[in-house]
Amino acid sequence: MAIPLADDERRRFRSVAPHYVIGRPAYAPRLLERVAAAVGLGRGDAVLDLGCGPGQLARGFAAMAGQVVGMDPEPEMLRVAAALSEEVPNLTWATGGSDDVGPGAGRFRLVVMGRSFHWMDRADTLRRLDGIVVPGGAVALFQTSHPETPDNGWVADYSALRRGYGSGDADRHRQPGWVRHEALLLDSAFRRLDVHAVIERRTVTEDALVLRALSMSSSSPDRLGEQRAALERDVRSFFRDRAAAGVLTEVIESQALIGRPPTCRPPICRP
Repeated sequence: MAIPLADDERRRFRSVAPHYVIGRPAYAPRLLERVAAAVGLGRGDAVLDLGCGPGQLARGFAAMAGQVVGMDPEPEMLRVAAALSEEVPNLTWATGGSDDVGPGAGRFRLVVMGRSFHWMDRADTLRRLDGIVVPGGAVALFQTSHPETPDNGWVADYSALRRGYGSGDADRHRQPGWVRHEALLLDSAFRRLDVHAVIERRTVTEDALVLRALSMSSSSPDRLGEQRAALERDVRSFFRDRAAAGVLTEVIESQALIGRPPTCRPPICRP
């Protein structure tokens, strides 16, 4: 069953919302196009962006679907998402989390989750999604990461600096004993798995690196309190010590893990 969250845990992203869009690495548009093609998404189909945050995935898929619903438990995230999509007519926003997903949510060809699945009761969420994904549909889990390349030589030191100010709870999915998403999907209705990835070299500015730290729940403005100024000072100093011509380069891997039901041709089901 779904695990109830205390009010302060439900609102862990309240103060990060204004910083998230610029601070977090964006998903490669080319990846969204690949996912849409892989699942056969068309203009007559509906998409649910579950745990949508400020709606990066919802806005991206709106150009490739008939209707997109962004759902998030944090009202401030939805406020930012709505402000960024006023000119997108086929986008709607709904307050709610994974434990609110049910028959009343609608029926969808594709359910996407970007950096949100690890916050959910994952097995329960997949059972709920099985009831709203149409035959032939899919779920897709999106994430970004930094491959081990020379461009990313600064990333580990930056992460250590940020975590020195954070509570550490946001890293629970990296702790020993954590079950990978793939294992949960393999035990679900969406056990036919594929991975798509796009790797790009990008630049990051000083201000964006500050906002990246403030966009993390473990180092959010709410959590930092009076330490916010010190974190911002240290991140700016870190950037200036390493940046050339006012920018740092980084290599970002945008990845989507797609889960679909097995293809069945009685008496044989192919996983």
